[in-house]
Order: sequence, then structure tokens, then C-alpha cells
Amino acid sequence: MAKRSSSDSGGFLFKTGLFALLAGLGFFIFNRASGKKSEQTGESRPPIELSTAKPDAPAADAPSTVPEAILPSATGEIVRHHWFVLSYSEDHEQAEWVAYELTRDRLNEKWAERPNSFRPDPSVRTESATPRDYRSSGYDKGHLCAAADMAFDENAIDETFFMSNMSPQVPAFNMGIWRELEELTRDWARKFKLLYVVTGPVLAQNGLGQIGFSKITVPASYYKVLLAPEAGRAIAFMMPNNRSDRPVMEYACTIDQVEKTTELDFFPQLLKGMDEELEGSLDKDAWPINSLRYEKRVKEWNER
Repeated sequence: MAKRSSSDSGGFLFKTGLFALLAGLGFFIFNRASGKKSEQTGESRPPIELSTAKPDAPAADAPSTVPEAILPSATGEIVRHHWFVLSYSEDHEQAEWVAYELTRDRLNEKWAERPNSFRPDPSVRTESATPRDYRSSGYDKGHLCAAADMAFDENAIDETFFMSNMSPQVPAFNMGIWRELEELTRDWARKFKLLYVVTGPVLAQNGLGQIGFSKITVPASYYKVLLAPEAGRAIAFMMPNNRSDRPVMEYACTIDQVEKTTELDFFPQLLKGMDEELEGSLDKDAWPINSLRYEKRVKEWNER
């Protein structure tokens, strides 16, 4: 065998070293890639626990969740809470309207307890009415945005007890036909999945007097306007602030009729073009009612 020269030995050592270097570099790159893959799949580390907070629950200082597009025209001070927005009329010491979303998913949540924490609304710049204004008045502190509509969250239901959300209602009205309409509204939200709700007292007409130190107007009637955007359906109601044995659907009307009476414009950003026809249409059959609830109202709720 021929003897290897020193130059051959040097070349061999160089190639061996180069191979070792490349092998080490390849091993390093493989480990880095494997580490990244493990980080992405989470196989090499414990999973990150998701927050237990509801995904649509805002922080205490978060802006309102109510879409601006569903708000009516307004003559009062716009007050934005997390779960509903209202227009506060200082002349009448109550909201001229309250607007909010009502969804099937929220109604299917476990309901929070009713807090009964009636209190002035600190967000009203001119100061709202107070619970003592209703004392010995003979009228209920009637919710505009129903407490049960916001029972999916403790903070949401607590907001409904601001006095800006209250209006003087005859007890037999509050616990009678108004309650039935509120329950029907929740039925329809479950049916249509999503409802835009605007409700309030009719303040453009003469009321039934005033109550309390704040001189709160007692409305002669109330309205509720409902829009089911995904179904392309709309309906409205106007009913006197009094006991009633008549079926709820006898008070159903078009949005146009409520606009004429209240001098407000409902869903001006939504009902445009062809959709504007919904304001003048009324299809009662699209809004089914529970006749058993009507019977319970007449026999029980009206008699309390």
C-alpha cells in the first residue's frame, strides 16, 4: 500500500472536521424546529387556561355593547350603559326610550338573582329621579329595559335598576299586560335568535300628572318597538298605562304609528330603501303568542 502524504492527511482532517460541523449544525437546527413545533402544538407544555369570563362581558369601564345603528332619534341626553342605551328627558325625569339587543343565547344563560338595587343613575348629567320620588305615589317603579332581559349577567341585571330605566306605572299595568308583553318579547327573541328592542313612555302626549320631589311625569301610555333583523320582521305596540283584559295583539301596530305618536324616528340607520317598508307593515301571524299566558294574566296577574 502506498504511504499517505501529509497533504492527504490534512485534507482528510479538514473534511472530517467539516462533516462534524455540518452534522452539529443540522442537529441544532432540528432541535430548534422541533422546539417550535412543540410550542405550536402545545405538546411539550401544559395548556393555557382560557378565562372563565363570558366572551361578551365587558370590563367595568368598557364602552356600551349596544350598536349605534339601532338607536332612535333623540331629544334628551344620551346615556350609554354597557348593556343598554337610553335618552333621558330632564323635563319628564325619565327616559324617552331605552334601546338594547335581546338574544337567544343570552336568554339561555343561567339567570342571575334579581338585586332590587334601585338607585339614582350617576351617568345622567342633570341627575336622575330617585327611589323616594315614588314613595307613597301609588305607582310602581316600572322597568323599561326588563330586568329579566338582562338576567344573563349580574352586572347587566344590576344596571336595569338605575332610576333612569324606571317609569311610573299603574301596578295592574306593570304586573299585568306590560309583564305579558315582556315575556312574549323574550319568546320572540328565542324564536328569531336576535331582536332589537326600543321601548319607553309616550311623552309627546299629556300624562296623568306628576309624582315626587323631582316631578316625574306619569305617562298615559307606553310603546315597544321590535325588529328581528335576520328574519326581516318588525312589530310595535302601544298600550295605555292601566289595567287591561284585552289580548296583547289588540295593541299591536306599525312602527310608523308609534313614530307619529311619539315624534321619534326608529332604526333610521337600518330601515332604509326596501327595508323602510317594514315601518308601515304589520304581520301579526309572524309573532305567535301563548294564549295560556293571557289567561294567567287575566285571572291572576291583574288581580294582585
